[in-house]
Amino acid sequence: MPTMSSPGTPPRPPPSSSSSASSTYERKNSAPSAFGATQLSTRRLRSNSGGPIPQDMLEDLTPAEVNSVAPPAPVYKIVLTGGPCGGKTTSLARLSPYLRERGFEVITCPEAFSLLISNGMAFNYFSAVEGMEVVVQDTVMDMQIGLEDGFERVLRARGKPAVLLCDRGLMDGSAYMSAENWDRMMRKRDVGCVSELREGRYNAVFHLVTAAEGAEAFYTLENNAVRTETPELARKLDHMTRDAWVGHPSLKIFDNSTDFETKMQRVVDETARLVGLPTHMQRVTTKFLLRKEPDLSAFPEDVKLRVFNVEKVYLYSTVPVVEAGRSEENISSENISQEYSFIRKRTTISKTGEASGSVYGWTAVQKTHEGQVIEKKRIITKREYNSLFNNRDRSRHIVRQQRVSFLWNIQSFTIHAYREPVSDICILHAQVQSTDEGEGVVAIPPFLEVDKKLMTHSEEDEQYGAYHISLKK
Repeated sequence: MPTMSSPGTPPRPPPSSSSSASSTYERKNSAPSAFGATQLSTRRLRSNSGGPIPQDMLEDLTPAEVNSVAPPAPVYKIVLTGGPCGGKTTSLARLSPYLRERGFEVITCPEAFSLLISNGMAFNYFSAVEGMEVVVQDTVMDMQIGLEDGFERVLRARGKPAVLLCDRGLMDGSAYMSAENWDRMMRKRDVGCVSELREGRYNAVFHLVTAAEGAEAFYTLENNAVRTETPELARKLDHMTRDAWVGHPSLKIFDNSTDFETKMQRVVDETARLVGLPTHMQRVTTKFLLRKEPDLSAFPEDVKLRVFNVEKVYLYSTVPVVEAGRSEENISSENISQEYSFIRKRTTISKTGEASGSVYGWTAVQKTHEGQVIEKKRIITKREYNSLFNNRDRSRHIVRQQRVSFLWNIQSFTIHAYREPVSDICILHAQVQSTDEGEGVVAIPPFLEVDKKLMTHSEEDEQYGAYHISLKK
């Protein structure tokens, strides 16, 4: 095994109740990027082949234009969503200065629907003409795509590590319209698989639970003139918004089990973990070994679940360092005990068992001598995935799993059922908030049979991990 340098950036490939609407939503005229969280429309700036820009074209481009096509630093896209009065506005105000003080460029993308309301559209539009619900939400999606892509292009051109904070994301619209109308809108937009609107576009989704659920005494709409929901409706919308994002691998739910200030600090800590900054949050996943793979038909009818096939490929390469922020915030290389990287293909499986679209990602993992695990993730293109696949570590198996994502008791769970190189291991991953004081409490779904908890950083924890299982004996 060669010695790997810090995996701060993916190696560049060599030239060459919302519905489960299911073909991918593609931004046309786009160029692949090692750092983009989405494929941006670059029109005349991209090469026709989708590969590296020819030298004669480069001579006509400014440095900013080159950066916008092939950004030299990561741009993270984070959605902040949730029910009314959940803390989104305060979170946005906290995160922007926090990230800027640590060397990141930050832009906040406003909520498109609020822009319509604050500029003259009245709520009675919805009842004025039949079909206005679809027209409005279709317009909101167009506006949101334009705003997000435009802001991301500016951050790419800047050429520094950056974060785009999105006040809601594309999937939120499904919570504010009927499933029938959502399906109809997806068909008109030629969306065959919503995975591109969900995990294919954003690095993480932070759902802040409405105060109407768990902090009723603090529920108010006084700070948002465009919201009029009663507490009952707020709870309903919160549940529907959560369900809309089920399936995103980095869906984080921030409930009201703590006071509001601690809730906001949890959001800051999770953001720090995502972009590679030091944090008190030591672990956000608690694992349980299941006695057997569960029968999905036995799940309660009100549990919304998403099924995926996952292919994980460990890389055999040396990768360069890209600083995420100021140097004093980064972990010293002498304190790194282990590091590796892998690519992942995640394919959505429809209710009929058919594959209906794939998204691709790259992850670098660093482990410190103190046991802290730091992960850096990038969304990559299919072409980049195929190129990096050729650089796989051939001393390791390709790991294949079926994963099932769902929500239970305001917590996010994912079942990892191994298919290759083993097929008799099934692990339940529970996303919880964890600090130096200990791990969070997990409410095990009663329809799952748990064998035992896998203690964090224990030999058993490592034994059932994909990194260990991938090693050829």
